[in-house]
Amino acid sequence: MTGSMGARNLITDVAGLRLGHAQDAGLRSGVSVLLGDRPMRAGVYVMGGAPGTRETELLAPDRLVQEVDALVLSGGSAFGLDAASGVVEGLRAMGRGFAVGEMRVPIVPAAILFDLGNGGAKDWARNPYAELGRAALDAAGADFALGTAGAGYGATTARLKGGFGSASWVLPSGVTVGAAVAVNPVGCVTMGQGPEFWAAPFEVAAEFGGLGVGVADAVPVTKLAREATTIAIVATDAALSQAQLTRMAIAAHDGIARAIVPAHTPFDGDLVFAVSTGAGAEVEAPALLEIGHAAACCLARAIARGVYEASAMPGDVLPSWRARFGLAG
Repeated sequence: MTGSMGARNLITDVAGLRLGHAQDAGLRSGVSVLLGDRPMRAGVYVMGGAPGTRETELLAPDRLVQEVDALVLSGGSAFGLDAASGVVEGLRAMGRGFAVGEMRVPIVPAAILFDLGNGGAKDWARNPYAELGRAALDAAGADFALGTAGAGYGATTARLKGGFGSASWVLPSGVTVGAAVAVNPVGCVTMGQGPEFWAAPFEVAAEFGGLGVGVADAVPVTKLAREATTIAIVATDAALSQAQLTRMAIAAHDGIARAIVPAHTPFDGDLVFAVSTGAGAEVEAPALLEIGHAAACCLARAIARGVYEASAMPGDVLPSWRARFGLAG
């Protein structure tokens, strides 16, 4: 694929986007929020068998509301859906939202992953995710942490800690595409018993170690049912319709399948949101093909980066990539 990596190699290389994290070390969980400087057109596609979502139905092309104010990725399983409530309250205080008479109603779709079995303290008296959502919104900026951060803070894979990843690409046309992902799958992100990533063929500039392709083996499916899910956002500045964004989200799922084996299992809730800031020109089918391919490549790279950048902590139920292989990258 021709083009070049964005300046930050983050989803925020798409101008007009900001992303913020909040996490709780005792809880071993967190929230990530993608915020647009202005409302964003959005689509979504689900391929996992066990999704957990809020307000995704309104992203269908035939629905009344065409734009969203923010998107939420959260840990916490069903409890994590409350993170969107904190974001809604924060946006309402900013005067953001869909105008209904004199009221403004912030539109904030959300998706969650299961991290309740990672050893953190889950005996809360009050659901903590709304406050984490508000804190992640308040932290939104152009730069943000990768690895053990936000919605990926307590994530795991079949063999290693998961994490939060991001990547970007600028096409020759000038269109920018980016991805952000919380990596918590049933499957493996690395090949066999070695440190090499399934996403290696799509790596740019040794962004996750430059180790090349390894040797595959039988992938262990050791995580219990309902303890998984990879949730992601892909973004572009091309002016895509909701139907085109849905197609972009479908194409981006290829990135999950390239980087995680197995992917889209009955126990994963794999979901991809797609958003457009609308700053660029409208596109036709050939350009949409290129944008979808770039989204898939960015997402595969972002998944590997999320695991590669994860940090070890006391009490981890699985080793981080760096702790397991003794490599600093």
